[in-house]
Amino acid sequence: MPQALRTAAAAPKRERLEARVTLDQKRLIAHAANLRGTSVTDFLVLSAQQAARETIQDFETLRLRDEAREVFVNAILNPPKPNKALRKAAARYKEFMGC
Repeated sequence: MPQALRTAAAAPKRERLEARVTLDQKRLIAHAANLRGTSVTDFLVLSAQQAARETIQDFETLRLRDEAREVFVNAILNPPKPNKALRKAAARYKEFMGC
C-alpha cells in the first residue's frame, strides 16, 4: 500500500476541506476517480496531497541554471580569503564561546 494511503488510513480525519466546482469539473474528477477505482473524496485528497508535496519540493529545492550554477559551485569550492571584518568577527565568536 502506498505511503499516502497508509498515512491517511491510520490518522483520524477531523478536518474538512470544501470546494465549489463546475459541473464539468465534477464530472471530470468523478470519471478519473472511477478509473482509479476510488471515491471522489479519496481521489481529491490524494491528488491534492501529491500536488502539495510537489509544490513544496519545487519551492524548497535550490535550482540553479547555467552561469548561476557555475558561480555558486565556484564560490563553494573556492571561497574568498577572510577579510579583516570576518577575522574580527571570528575572533569575537571564539572569545564569546571560550574557544
